[in-house]
Order: sequence, then structure tokens, then C-alpha cells
Amino acid sequence: MRFGAIISVILLFSCVKVTEHYRLKEGSNRSPVVLIPGDGGSQVEARLNKTSAVHYICEKTSSGFFNIWLNLELLVPVVIDCWIDNMKLIYDNVTRRTSNQDGVEIRIPGWGDPFVVEYLDPSKASPGSYFKDIGNMLVTELGYIRNVSLRGAPYDFRKGPSESEEFFVKLKSLIEETYTMNNNEPVTLIAHSMGGPMSLIFLQRQTQKWKDKYISSLISLAAVWGGSVKALKVFAIGDDLGTYVLRQSILKDEQITSPSLGWLLPSKLFWKENEVLVQTEQKNYTLLDLQQFFTDINVPNGWEFRKDNEQFQLNFAAPGTEIHCLHGVEIDTVERLYYKPGTSIDGSPQLIPGDGDGTVNLRSLEGCLHWQGKQKQKIYHKGFPGIDHMNILKNTSILDYIKNVLTRAII
Repeated sequence: MRFGAIISVILLFSCVKVTEHYRLKEGSNRSPVVLIPGDGGSQVEARLNKTSAVHYICEKTSSGFFNIWLNLELLVPVVIDCWIDNMKLIYDNVTRRTSNQDGVEIRIPGWGDPFVVEYLDPSKASPGSYFKDIGNMLVTELGYIRNVSLRGAPYDFRKGPSESEEFFVKLKSLIEETYTMNNNEPVTLIAHSMGGPMSLIFLQRQTQKWKDKYISSLISLAAVWGGSVKALKVFAIGDDLGTYVLRQSILKDEQITSPSLGWLLPSKLFWKENEVLVQTEQKNYTLLDLQQFFTDINVPNGWEFRKDNEQFQLNFAAPGTEIHCLHGVEIDTVERLYYKPGTSIDGSPQLIPGDGDGTVNLRSLEGCLHWQGKQKQKIYHKGFPGIDHMNILKNTSILDYIKNVLTRAII
């Protein structure tokens, strides 16, 4: 999830060398891999042709497309105002669609290329590494070839599944193409965070015959199967992306325009309707009070995003593929927002913790267990104490597990 800690600390640049293999190890016949990112897990490019700007230092035009996410040079005080104005979406509650700001053209580069999900910053700056460690392990240790047996499926993570039809169509073609390029070996999907439920929606739409032919397994890492209370926190006060130099209240202006954030709100399938999610001196808010909560914090579109995408949460049919459901546990994760007496709903709440991976609540991470007995394909589940939402992408125990799955030495 983008509101997890994507940028590690202060904006430091350190380049990482990547070693390429140019042929698979002889006789490996291993399942090719498609990496499916989560919220904030794809590079984003923008082209500007604006008539006005929010600040005199902001560029109004650009000669071509440039990297806007993750571009560390744009995520600094003052300049961040330009970035927010270029990244935030405009929502039309009649068409139920979003659009970019006037004069801003956004595109997601590198379809099929794992590089754009291995590194969010094209310069390979260390804070922008994402699937990098998994990609390097597959290439250097198992002989995978980038753009042949290792692919990437980036998408516009700002938008919810209600606006992602093109992605699901393209993903099917990418999997079929990758299957053909690799001697008709079924494909393994490795999905992180929001990429987990995106993969689920995709698999639910395919016939069992198609899945039996083209899919080997789904490896989900910290999947947000049933939403997260942290999404409520972001709507209320924003998130600083794990940096010490950016204020969450400033970043909130962009974050609350993303329909995907409304999709990631706690699901009715995993939270009781009368469970208090936000506690104030005057009123407690449950799932039944979300519309009023968004009205009270002056983010009415949050409720619209929820309405547009909740159907995708409530359809929780089993994926019909072998699944390896991996996630962290035993890390404080916000379970409830508590506004102390005398604190208004416009203020900063105390974050009451529960179990999870620091970003996603345990009940959501364990959502894959609901499919036990509901599909014939095996479901493997494992919680890893102390591995947080982002470190799961580079933890050696996780890398070893993935390696064992792909060499069919399943744990």
C-alpha cells in the first residue's frame, strides 16, 4: 500500500548494480513469473501543458514525459505542492470516473517490463527499490530472464478496480504471451499488498479451464484481502510515507483523491458492523457510519469511492489456483482512531494498535484462510513474526520461500 513506508528515511540516493543472466539454467523448466505491484508500486510518468500552477516555482509545461512517481527530487518541501497538483485526481460523481488535472497527462510506463516495478525511481535510488530483491534473486540464483521469464504488470494504482478494466484485459494477454514465450510453462503470479486483491479479481474473471492451463500459483505478499483501518487514518489525516521531511497533512491533499484508497477501507466481511473504528467524545463511527464520517471530515468523495468499489470487496470467491499466502504478524497496526476528549474530528487522533504487519490488520492478511475447503487447489499460509508490510519484499525467509515454490520444493 502506498500509505505504507515506501520511502525509507530522508531522501538519500544510492545506486544499486543489477546483474543480468541471459539464459535460463539448462533443464530448469521453471514457472515464469509476473510481478503484480500494490498501491504506489508502479512508476508513473507525466507530461504538462498547464495554463496555471499552484506556485511560482512549479513548471507549467514539459517537453515530454518525465518520471513523477517515484521522483525523490519532487518530494521535498515546497516542491511537493507542484507534485500534489500534478498527481491528484478529479472525481465526477455522475460518470463515477476520475480524470487528471487540466493540462496534466499521466501514463504508466513499461508494460510487461519488470524494471518498472523493481525500481519505482528509474535512477535506481535506494529508497525507490520495490520488487528489486525478488527480481535479483530470480535472475541471479534461478536463471530467470527479464522480459522473457520475468515480467511486470504495472497499473495506475490511484484508481480502484471499477476503473481498471483495461488492466485486467492486458494482464490476461501478458500471461498468455509469457506462457508461450516459456515453452508453455504455467505462470506464477507474485503480488504485493493491493496487488493481492487485484490478482483475485483477475482470477475470478477467468474460466477454470483457462486457469488450469496458464496459472501455476499465486504467491501473495502482505495482501490486503479485506481492507485496512489505516485507509481510514489516511482519509482523516494523511500519511507521511515514512519520511521525516514530509507532513502527512500536506500529502493528504493528493492521497484522498485516489479511489483505490476507498476500496481499501475495512470490509464488511472482516469487520463487524457495530465495531467502533473511530471514537470521539461526541460520536463513535462504525462501518454503518462511514458516510457520516466522511461528511464530518469534509471528504465526501471517500464515501463515493467506497460505493464504487465495495462490490469488489464483497465478492470473495476463491481464486481457483494454488495460493501461497505470506504476511508479517505481531507488529503494531492501527485498529482504531481515538480522538481524546476536547479533540475535534479535524485534529489528530491517537492510533490504537492491534496485530498486523504495521499497515494491514491481521484479519485482512489472513483473508486467504476463508477459501479453505472452497477450492480443490492447495492453500498454503504462513505468518512471519516481525516482518513488516514493506520489508516482506526483501526478507531472506520470504525470498527462500519463493525460491522453494518455484523449484517446487514447497515448504
